[in-house]
Amino acid sequence: MASVSPPAPPRPGRHPDAMDRIRPLGPLQRLLRRPDLGAVLGVLVSWGLFALVGGSSFSTADGAASYLADAAGLGILAATVALLMIAGQFDLSVGSMIGAAGMLLAILVVEFGVPAWLAVIVALLFGAGYGALNGWLVVRTKLPSFIVTLAGLFVLRGLTIALTRLITGRTQVGGVDDVDGGSLVNTLFAARIGPFSASVLWWLAITAVCAVVLSQTTFGNWLAATGGNEDAARNSGVPINRVKIVTFMLTGLAAALVGVIQVVEAGSADTLRGQMKEFEAVIAVVIGGTLLTGGYGSVIGAALGALTFGIVRQGIFFTGADTDWFQVVLGVFLMVAVLVNSWLRTRALKAR
Repeated sequence: MASVSPPAPPRPGRHPDAMDRIRPLGPLQRLLRRPDLGAVLGVLVSWGLFALVGGSSFSTADGAASYLADAAGLGILAATVALLMIAGQFDLSVGSMIGAAGMLLAILVVEFGVPAWLAVIVALLFGAGYGALNGWLVVRTKLPSFIVTLAGLFVLRGLTIALTRLITGRTQVGGVDDVDGGSLVNTLFAARIGPFSASVLWWLAITAVCAVVLSQTTFGNWLAATGGNEDAARNSGVPINRVKIVTFMLTGLAAALVGVIQVVEAGSADTLRGQMKEFEAVIAVVIGGTLLTGGYGSVIGAALGALTFGIVRQGIFFTGADTDWFQVVLGVFLMVAVLVNSWLRTRALKAR
């Protein structure tokens, strides 16, 4: 009678399902798991649409310069707001900071004769300091950052209007470009390289730095951990209070930088500058694939979200349509972007 050999035992370390569990993701799975995929599609669709209906000028270098310049200020904000939202926080005071920092710069230069370069430094430090105050209030009071910074939005805007009127008797200050010592400031913040403005270079540089911080540093891991599960992050040794304060400082600094750029480019300041920018920044970040609940997102996606803003706003102008339709188109883009990003995340989970 022939003997039957027992089946050979599995080789050590090779559980039957082990290879399935460690199988690397394929190209499609990796693509679907990118948070900024929806933003890439949004840019391509919006640019393609307006390239078709916006006339030949839209596709020229001057056309590109127009929508890049339009998107640059929002892009600077969105890069840091993306980091903040990934950490699970909101800053609704950034729009008011744009007006406040710009007005501070203008008053120091025009009314008090402070050198332009020194006034710029003071304005930037003011932005970072106010951001630190927001972060400290969030940490100390345990109130939602939405409430703390919403209050800050009204307080900062009100103080800017009241103090400006008290000092100057008006709510607009001009003549910033007429002061001595402004050449270096103008070069840094208002120079042009061909048709492209310096603000575009600031946007690209800040986006690159924030993207590296998020993806390549320990602090970036802390951001995602804090936004994903704050209690677990704290138990793992993540200094969540420091993370929150630093990210609020970054958003305040970015808003102040946008205010400085606007004043130097225009040569004047207005207390109402920056209105609605806090909401536009959140929308750009959400279009870029960042979750409102935190823990997941992309700085590059936020930059693409800001670029979509610029393309749509300038694209409507190039078509000759009434620019009042911009907010309608923006609302539609927001809803579609959220739906697309949700669908892509669902597909990515199913493809694992």
